[in-house]
Amino acid sequence: MFNKLIEQRRSIRKFKDRPIEREKIDQLIQAALRSPSSRNFNPWRFVVVDKSDLLEKLAAAKAHGSSFLKGAPLGIVVCADPSASDVWVEDASIASIFIHLAAQSLALGSCWIQIRKRDHDSSTNADTYIKDLLGIPDNIMIESILAIGYPAETKQGHPKETLQYDKVFFNGFSKND
Repeated sequence: MFNKLIEQRRSIRKFKDRPIEREKIDQLIQAALRSPSSRNFNPWRFVVVDKSDLLEKLAAAKAHGSSFLKGAPLGIVVCADPSASDVWVEDASIASIFIHLAAQSLALGSCWIQIRKRDHDSSTNADTYIKDLLGIPDNIMIESILAIGYPAETKQGHPKETLQYDKVFFNGFSKND
């Protein structure tokens, strides 16, 4: 079941004009809250956004690679408290992936929007822009936004023969024997 899920999952950037049922949103939240966390510190925080005016503003968080969020019925801003864990980036990233896989299992499409270390414009970074927009405290860092919705595009999974096996090594980083 899991292998089929990851074989089929692709980033979706076009969504149907259809809201996501509350039960499915709850399942996405549960997936995030069940994600592994180093030493069980759980530094992550999640801001669930389903208001179209806020999604449109979030779609402008950075110059490139976020505009499709305005067409999604749901965005989840994945944040973390760096003072709670030295591996907050990893923990927030793992939680993001759990949300992606849960979305796929619910027949929803999703796409990652990188926020950390990205600029909104020449004078403001994306993190600050989003914090101001959503009232996120300064001590919380934003890793990503996940755009989620019912897919309005169909993409096939990556075929096994296109996987980059040349980047896999056994028993050392050298030519495989």
